[in-house]
Formats: sequence, structure tokens, C-alpha cells
Amino acid sequence: MNKHHYVAIMAGGIGSRFWPKSRTSYPKQFLDILNTGKTLIQWTFERYAAFIPKENIYVVTSEEYTSIVAEQLPEMPVENILAEPSRKNTAPCVAYISFKLLEKDPEAALIVAPSDHMILDGEGFRSIATTALDFVTRKDAFITLGIKPTYPNTGYGYIQFDTEAVEDNIHKVKTFTEKPNLELAKTFVTSGEFLWNGGIFVWKVKTVVEAFEQYQPEMFELFENEKNNFNTGEEKAAINRIYPLCTNVSIDYAIMEKANNVYVIPSSFGWSDLGTWNSAYENLDKDYLGNAVASDNVIVIDATKCMVSAPHEKLLVLQGLDDFIVVDTKDVLMICKKEKEQAIKEYVAEVKRSKGDKYL
Repeated sequence: MNKHHYVAIMAGGIGSRFWPKSRTSYPKQFLDILNTGKTLIQWTFERYAAFIPKENIYVVTSEEYTSIVAEQLPEMPVENILAEPSRKNTAPCVAYISFKLLEKDPEAALIVAPSDHMILDGEGFRSIATTALDFVTRKDAFITLGIKPTYPNTGYGYIQFDTEAVEDNIHKVKTFTEKPNLELAKTFVTSGEFLWNGGIFVWKVKTVVEAFEQYQPEMFELFENEKNNFNTGEEKAAINRIYPLCTNVSIDYAIMEKANNVYVIPSSFGWSDLGTWNSAYENLDKDYLGNAVASDNVIVIDATKCMVSAPHEKLLVLQGLDDFIVVDTKDVLMICKKEKEQAIKEYVAEVKRSKGDKYL
């Protein structure tokens, strides 16, 4: 393992599209969504611990989740759990870990990754990730891992790339496109020049800090002024001063879409962002009627193509439903058509309006 290789696992989201199982107080990255015996963040940690020194793995999360991270990842040094005082999207998160590592190890090369993705081909992923780390170590470049699309998904961003490789399977990025409509997504997939944006980035911390100076000078100055406090007892106080002044902006928009030294590796390693109940359905085993059941205590009768999640200690009998999402928890039961899953955020908003925060 290379002592200059690091990973930052971003784990501050609230996972509202997995409501009612995912709650503000205990979001999806800390849940066993797929009934595997491990939570999503535990799978993510193990994936990177296979080729990154454990002491070089960091989790950046919301202040309210640090104790959950410590509980679920006991092998992680507690000082590697970085607490954000407020949610400001991914750019401040990346700036935080990058400035911190630059003070500690100027040669650091960093993978920034979500905590809640699933990757089936661990060896394939490791090979591509190490290729990316090697490339950015040799060049002042950013790499994103682009997922080869299997269908015209409208829920993902897309990356257009130059089909001529600069090195083996490494291509220059031409454009980033936010979630397209169906017709545009079909055009993208048919062209063969577009990949799904998997949200996994690789770079030298020195390179990304320089990019913050160029493209986000105000945010750069906030962190630059406090850099001597990182990796000291004053770090928490410094972050508490910085974050209220940071713009709420994604790293994609803040840096990646502006920089001209961005490359992509087209990848196929069994990736899913597990962003919705339908994505969970796609990744679970099905019975002979197409039902995916994430529980050990469900009886299905004459029901087809349903996504079912329920507590193990509670018996659930399901009859007669076709193509539904059924999620049962100790205090909420949600039943909705799979085709309406994009509206779950609206249902959560309605719950908040009529019932307050009790069920969120």
C-alpha cells in the first residue's frame, strides 16, 4: 500500500429518497438497505481498506453522525472522523479534507467518494482506482470515474468524453451535463460518447487546492487563513468559523465543470448509487414473481414486482399488489407505486407540513 494514498468518504447526506427507513437522525449510509448484514458505509470502508492504509481513510460527516460512524467503523482512528458543523454540499467538504491533508502530507493523492454506493466488482474497482491514483500523481490532473451507461437514466449526470484515449482507458472530459430529460438521455447513450457521473473523484490534494484558489477564491481564502490550525487542537474551532461563511455548492460545479485538466476512466465494476428504492430493487434478489424482499419475516401472496422492506421482528403479509414499494418501520408504513418513487421527497414534505418533524 502507498503511504501517500488517501480516501475521503463523504457521509453527511440525509438520504430522503429512502424514507421512511432513512431518517434525518439515522440516514441510509448507516443502514443495511440490502439486507446483507452490513451497512452501506461499512461496505464502503472495506472496499477502500483493501488498498488504502486504514490510517489514511477519512470520513467527512455531519456533526450529529460522528458517534454513529465511530460505532459502525470501530477500526477507524477516531481522529479520522471529520465533523462538518453544517451541510454546505460537497465543495466545502472537499476543501476541508484537502487543506487538512496538504498540511499533513504535501504528496497526498486523494480519492473522494460517496458512502452509499454499491460496487460489486471489488477487484475491478481497485484496479481502476489505483490507475487513477497513479495518473494524478504523475500529472496535475483531475480524474472522475465514469460509469458505462446501461440504459437512458434521467436521474444521473452525464460526462461527455473524447473517444481518443490519452493513456490506456484514460480520456479527456469534454462536457458535464446535469440530469437530462429522457430524449436527451437516449441520445447520450446511443452516441457512445457519454458516461454516467459516478461521483467518485481522484486528484492530488495540491492540485485541487490550487484549483480552489483559481475557481473559488473566496472559499480558498477561508481555508487558507486557517490552515495552520488543521491537525491541531484548534481544528474544530477553525472549521466552526469557516463553514458559516462557505457557499453551498457542489464540487462538480465549483471545480470540475470549470477546470480544463479533467479526465475520465470509463468503468464497469457493478456500480449502483443506491439512490432510490427502485435502485435497491434492481440490486436485490427476486422471487419467482419478481418481488425483492429486504426482510426475513415477510410472506408474499399473489403479489408481483414489489420492493418490500420491513423489520425482521415484525411479520408482514403482502397480498395482491403489483409493482409497489412497501416500506414498514416501527412508526411509519409507506405504500406507493414504484413509478412514483421520484415523488417520495414530496411525500416527505407533506409529512413535515402536516405532522412536523416527528416522522422525519
